Amino acid sequence: MESKKYLIETFGCQMNIHDSEKIAGMLRNLGYNETQEKSCADIIIFNTCCIRESAELKIMAKIGDIKALKKANKNLLVVVCGCMTQQKGMPETLKTKFPFINIIIGTHNLEELEEYIKKYEQTHKSFSDVWEKEKEIKEHTSVYRTSKFNAWVNIMYGCNNFCTYCIVPYVRGRERSRKLEDIKAEVQDLVSSNKYKTITLLGQNVNSYGLDFKDGKTNFVTLLKELSKIEGDFKIKFMTSHPKDFSFELVDFIASCDKMSKSIHLPVQSGSNNILKIMNRHYTIEHYKELVDRIYDKIPDATITTDIIVGFPGETDEDFIETCKLLEYVKYSGVFGFVYSKRRGTPAEKFDNQIPINIKRERITKLFEIQHAIVKTNSEQLIGKTLEVLIEDKIKNVFIGKTDAGKTIKIKNENLELGNFYKVKISKVLTNELVGEVIID
Repeated sequence: MESKKYLIETFGCQMNIHDSEKIAGMLRNLGYNETQEKSCADIIIFNTCCIRESAELKIMAKIGDIKALKKANKNLLVVVCGCMTQQKGMPETLKTKFPFINIIIGTHNLEELEEYIKKYEQTHKSFSDVWEKEKEIKEHTSVYRTSKFNAWVNIMYGCNNFCTYCIVPYVRGRERSRKLEDIKAEVQDLVSSNKYKTITLLGQNVNSYGLDFKDGKTNFVTLLKELSKIEGDFKIKFMTSHPKDFSFELVDFIASCDKMSKSIHLPVQSGSNNILKIMNRHYTIEHYKELVDRIYDKIPDATITTDIIVGFPGETDEDFIETCKLLEYVKYSGVFGFVYSKRRGTPAEKFDNQIPINIKRERITKLFEIQHAIVKTNSEQLIGKTLEVLIEDKIKNVFIGKTDAGKTIKIKNENLELGNFYKVKISKVLTNELVGEVIID
């Protein structure tokens, strides 16, 4: 008997990517195997994002695209879950717009999906069940990992920050940390399998880990110290950090521990104190620069990446200039830049000093021009340096690796092994990648 097939469409951040790995694990428990062809699928799941309105519109279009498929195959099971469905009124909107959807759930009850699918298969009755409040964390063992040599590991869920532009606290709930022993056991199993060379810890604000325990002992550095004791050849990364909670203690530990990645994502959002205050970010640029200085002082080979929103309501030319100055100060190895767009349900949606789209486009273009020049200079300075590289792929006789900072590097060699770390001397810099040679000790 041919097995049933599933297809998962994933939108959004790394948290959603890992959620889809959990969904895939549940589906495989139920006897489903993966397919990339919608026409072959017995179940199609949309794991949604709502961080920007453009993402929401794209998802709506994707759901609409399978209307004809559903009409031709009435047994096709269609599920919509994730951040978009958690928004107030969204389940009703989806049911009205796309009556062919069979199951709608939110972020708080994702772990129940396996039982929901069983329920539908027994009754063939469509339903919506979106929990309003987050519940106690339910440990999840069925994960079908798809990220090659990297393993995502949730350490906490939710967010307490309420930045004025962000929908996340409303759809992911308040901060809840997993027990340290559960996280350590998961990482131990991943490392022991010898498949995973990078463990990436996930949370909306990883630096807040453990604060909800209120025991005065458990925090993010405590967790990292415990994970670093695990034997094996692997690196620990984490995302996303919030500058207000990124401690000097954390910087010092990263500097002292060989297992910690020296690539740090530190979202600043704006270089202007005025805009940071309106965004409700709870730190100043002076504090942010102190953090950057500490990182470069303690970790000279560190690379820093960031997120920046351009054209936030009220952003003046002077505010934008301050952001450009910050780029030059930090010399980021990468910038994820976004033009601000209104997000329904956030305070910033109602701000009356919105920036015209033409000005926002001019500013984002300028931002990327500055950053492109910085990256070019940073890359050229790598020539002659030796970096640790994880080999991830091979095309003909060229191995493809990634540096700690996520830069792609090509190496001509016949004797490397996928999934291993090598010391590589950089010999050339191309537009978006490096070329190097393995150093044999």
